Amino acid sequence: MEEKKRFHAGRIKIDTTLAELCAGLILWGVVCQAVGVFLVKDRAGYSVGLWYGVALGIFYGIHMWWGLDRALSLSQDAAVKRMTKYNILRYLLTVLALGFIMISGFGNPLSAFLGLIGLKLSAYIQPFTHKLFIRFFKEEPAKIE
Repeated sequence: MEEKKRFHAGRIKIDTTLAELCAGLILWGVVCQAVGVFLVKDRAGYSVGLWYGVALGIFYGIHMWWGLDRALSLSQDAAVKRMTKYNILRYLLTVLALGFIMISGFGNPLSAFLGLIGLKLSAYIQPFTHKLFIRFFKEEPAKIE
């Protein structure tokens, strides 16, 4: 059985792809912060909402990785049911989190959604962040023979 590549952060072992996904999401947050803070009047609300969404996106990425890791050991029908349950749970959490922001005035709900959408974008730019990880950590990707 093929061993998964892991990124070692101290004593914690993180799947390399998950680390690259989180790095892309943080990069998205930095870009949105640098550009967006000059375009809005309520800078504090924008920033709080944006980083709330980025943190939620990182949590969702970890939750998806965790769920997929466990679903791979199940039969196809059981895996589909479990992943569907986890997807519904994430959607409900999104509704609750954005509802909390709108009702409480804790931050800007649109910037929170912008931060959360960064999860999708970071999946698309993962090949770019993968190359950055190779340069930064001086590791060559696993070669398929």
